Order: sequence, then C-alpha cells, then structure tokens
Amino acid sequence: MSQTRRPAAPPLQQAPDTIERLLEIMSRLRAPEGGCPWDIAQNFETVAPYTIEEAYEVADAIARKDMDDLCDELGDLLFQVVFHAQMGKERGAFDFSKVVTAICDKMERRHPHVFGDVTLADADAQVRAWEEQKARERAARAQSEGRTPSALEGVARGLPALMRAVKLQKRAARVGFDWDNPKDVIAKIREELDEVEEVLEKKEAPERRLEEMGDLLFSCANLARFMESDPEDALVAANAKFERRFKYIEESLAAKGRSIDGADLADMEALWVQAKSTGL
Repeated sequence: MSQTRRPAAPPLQQAPDTIERLLEIMSRLRAPEGGCPWDIAQNFETVAPYTIEEAYEVADAIARKDMDDLCDELGDLLFQVVFHAQMGKERGAFDFSKVVTAICDKMERRHPHVFGDVTLADADAQVRAWEEQKARERAARAQSEGRTPSALEGVARGLPALMRAVKLQKRAARVGFDWDNPKDVIAKIREELDEVEEVLEKKEAPERRLEEMGDLLFSCANLARFMESDPEDALVAANAKFERRFKYIEESLAAKGRSIDGADLADMEALWVQAKSTGL
C-alpha cells in the first residue's frame, strides 16, 4: 500500500538556546505543511488541561525538592505558554511578545514601591497595596465594559474548588461579608452536616445531595481560612496519610501471606490503628 508523503517543513534556523528557538520550534509544530498533526489539531480549550497538569507537575517537583525534575517541568510549563501564544498569533489576537509586554507592564504597575516613588512599611502593606491595585484594575475593566464591578470578579473558575472557595471567601471578607470568629463557622458546619444527614435520610434527589455536600465543603474551607490553613494543603496531607496507612495494611497482610481482598474490615481496622500508633 502506497503512503502519501506530507510536504517537509523548512529546516530550523538553529537559533541558540533562547526563547527564540522555542518560539521557532512551536511555529514549526503548528505549520500547516510539515508540522505535527496532533499539535495542528489543538486549540485553547484542548490545550488548557495540559497547561493545568504541567503546573501541578511543577508543584510536585517542588514538593519533592527535585531540582533536576523542577527544571524539566518548568520547561514543560513554559512550552504551554508558548503554545497558547502561538495559537493567539494565528488568530491575530496576541503573540508571545504581547504576553511578555503585558506581564512586564503589570509587574511594574503593581510594584510602585520598587519601580516608582511609593514607600511601603512591610510585606503586609505590600500585599494590601497589591490587592487594592488589582481591585482598581477590575473596577476599571468593568466600567469600560459597561457593567457593575464585583468584589468576586477575577477569581478563576479553573482553580481547584477548595482553593477557589477560599479566594471567594477572602474577597467577600474584604468588604465586610464574613463571620466574626471561628466558633460561628463551626456552628455553620454543624448546621450543614445536619442538612446532609437530612437529605440522606429522606433519600432526596442526587442534585439536592450534591448541593448540601457542596455547602458542607464550602463551610469547611471557610474554617480552614480562619485557622490560617490552606484546605488544599490540608487535604493533600490527609491523602498522603491515608496512603501511608493503607499501604501499611497491605504490607502487613502480605507479610502474613494474606491478600487485602481476603481480609475482613475488623482485621483492616486493627492494622489501621496499629499504623496510626507507629506515627504513620
């Protein structure tokens, strides 16, 4: 069977190891003639999940303190930025240069204490000034678009849900919409838990159960905020703890020639308590 050969793309210009080389590679990958079929077929929506995944892999390398892997993962993340910039260029919307110009302008605008004549007392004052500047930018954008500005505007919908919940709560708190103390939040959690129990007892529709479960999780995220604990980090730690203890159960059973599939709940619970007592 004969195969149709695709036209070859022009050779790379052998640019040095700079951003120009990466931009040229990306352009080559997306070239209609001689490019990569997979890369050509992508759009902003299909690439977005990979961008998120690469950001998580950067965070994972940092958590593992693996500098070689971090260097590699940062390259993967940078490639995602270049990928989006190339697609923006093809649409005539923006290019990599415009992306760089926008972030440079933003950093200078949001750091008047470094690039201007503003004096700030400490890091906390800088954070407040940063947020005030962002709020002014959001208000100006809303006004230019003819709509009412919102204190919640700009909290990305693509964030992990727990992280987004805390950001929404912090925004609301800045304008005075907040609980007075953690005890009020704990009371709210108990109220939400009662409502979860009620929808379960009444065997209500999945939509209602989902709604009440969401309210409970949102309140738990609020409590984490009052405790100055990141709920995402807390859940990551809890997941790791669960993995350690569950693997202890598996390994303990295997040492006795048993499989976890054949163990009953009482056996597993006893080993769980044992794992906990060892500090796992």
